[in-house]
Amino acid sequence: MRIIFMGTPNYAEAILERIINTADMDVVAVYTQPDKPVGRKKVMTPPVVKTLAQKHMIDVYQPNRLRDADTVEELLKIEADFIVVAAYGQILPLEILQHAPCINLHASILPAYRGASPIQQTLLNGDIKTGVTAMLMDVGLDTGDILKIDEIDVSDDEMVETLFERLTLTATELTIDVLKNFNSYTPVKQNDSLATHCAKISKQDGEVSFTNATELYNKYRAFTPWPAIYLESGLKLKSIKLEDRDSSNESGKILSIDKDSIVVGCKKGSVRIFKVQPASKKEMDILSYINGKRLSLADTLA
Repeated sequence: MRIIFMGTPNYAEAILERIINTADMDVVAVYTQPDKPVGRKKVMTPPVVKTLAQKHMIDVYQPNRLRDADTVEELLKIEADFIVVAAYGQILPLEILQHAPCINLHASILPAYRGASPIQQTLLNGDIKTGVTAMLMDVGLDTGDILKIDEIDVSDDEMVETLFERLTLTATELTIDVLKNFNSYTPVKQNDSLATHCAKISKQDGEVSFTNATELYNKYRAFTPWPAIYLESGLKLKSIKLEDRDSSNESGKILSIDKDSIVVGCKKGSVRIFKVQPASKKEMDILSYINGKRLSLADTLA
């Protein structure tokens, strides 16, 4: 079977590698985002999907706009049985959607969390279950008919990196299943009345306060290592855990000081803090920080 693959980040790379290593599947072209400047020196860096495709001598295309007429015309010349899309980052125009069945692997149980950050949103909402949806794409954003959903459980202390890894593994297996058994699945329309959406994560999303301990901890789970969570003062909370969900406290008050951590109160609940990073400084243990700031029991961490 001839496959055009579209994707950009590590999630897509794992799916592409699984397809490449599967018998009777031939990736005839890879579409990914353009190279981008990375780091302080702004070194032009290719997407990981491009690097993998080139390693396997697969033609790579990096259009700025997939909708441009020349780009569409070029793609339509490539014979394909399927187009597989995983975190590509661009909307497919109708002409491409009609070229071959377009299968998207979205890391949520659709119609929940349509959009750019479904894995983070799962943690932000404290969900105990998530999954990957294989769907037939249409002109909308994650609105296509569902082919199959594979679900996984989410623990209440799971971090975004481990959840990302587990969902990636789920997606790779689901992709092969759907491609091999495509004709045995009956597409099911999504219930749009149940749809929720999630936006692209920005650095500003990481700001937290000592208001609700559960919400603060869920942000830590979702936004570590990026964009990280930080107080209004710029102090990053680098290593924390949820101490309790329901107690009533003064916001930011240091409730206890132990040998390797402190407990800080929220208006609802409390969190235990192990490591922090002051603005423009290196990460440090919390005891070194409060000693340097001359903070003690009942003082406010800000």
